Amino acid sequence: MKKLLLASAIAGLLALPGMARAQTPPAAAAPTPEHTLTGNATLVSDYRFRGISQTFKLPAVQAGFDYAHSSGVYLGTWASNVSNNVYANGAGLEWDLYGGYKFEVAKDTNADIGLLYYWYPGAKFNNPAQDKYNNTELYGALSYGSFTAKYSHTISDFFGMKSATMGGLCGLSSSGAATTNCFSANPGGSKGSGYLDLAYNLELGDKLTLGLHLGHQGVHNYGKLSYTDYKIGLTKEYGGFLLGAAIVATNANTELWRAMNGAQANGLKFIDPRGSTLVLSLGKTF
Repeated sequence: MKKLLLASAIAGLLALPGMARAQTPPAAAAPTPEHTLTGNATLVSDYRFRGISQTFKLPAVQAGFDYAHSSGVYLGTWASNVSNNVYANGAGLEWDLYGGYKFEVAKDTNADIGLLYYWYPGAKFNNPAQDKYNNTELYGALSYGSFTAKYSHTISDFFGMKSATMGGLCGLSSSGAATTNCFSANPGGSKGSGYLDLAYNLELGDKLTLGLHLGHQGVHNYGKLSYTDYKIGLTKEYGGFLLGAAIVATNANTELWRAMNGAQANGLKFIDPRGSTLVLSLGKTF
């Protein structure tokens, strides 16, 4: 009703004698800035990376900065605390560095290609060579409206997985006993692993958004570690903050993920880092 009354009032004014319809030209759209720098900070109840907890279901503080050029080129960095039970030998930080190029393919269709490096300062496997967990991925994404499809391809060993770090590893039961679910002594490297990420965001009105995600992680030469994950979440912008709640779950192999994170050494063998959970978040962009 208010819109109808407003439209009627405008039409009446334009019909008055001597009224100049274009007396004041419409304001031009603000030009896109050549350089843009933004920051973000988030508190989450559990840091889930592709469905797997990186903090053993404990909270995480995360922050990042992004630079974007009007040409489509961008650079960024992001960091989060992680659990020493996941990344051994005193590591407590994941620090990501990335850069790429975004461009329009067609109307309402955009592409994004880039390179992402995951760095875990001080983290190393408990093997004689003390290999690193660090990981490098190439990625490409295509977005159409509210739908995005992204594929990430590992050009290093997938978070350090190779014969020297994973050979002969067996799964663990909930009591910490070794199972017969094992890798061979020489499974090889994991370079060429890939992750497919499908996401859809639906605006529900009043700054409320429904987010749907389905992903699949394939691990080269370590098929037992491949899995599918999903997330169903809601976000709400309120008072300049972004509030979020999401159900996250995977079908990852419980026995092998217990063994990989070394939790049994610290009495955490009953914690399932890949099980379903509710993740709450509070974020701010500035």
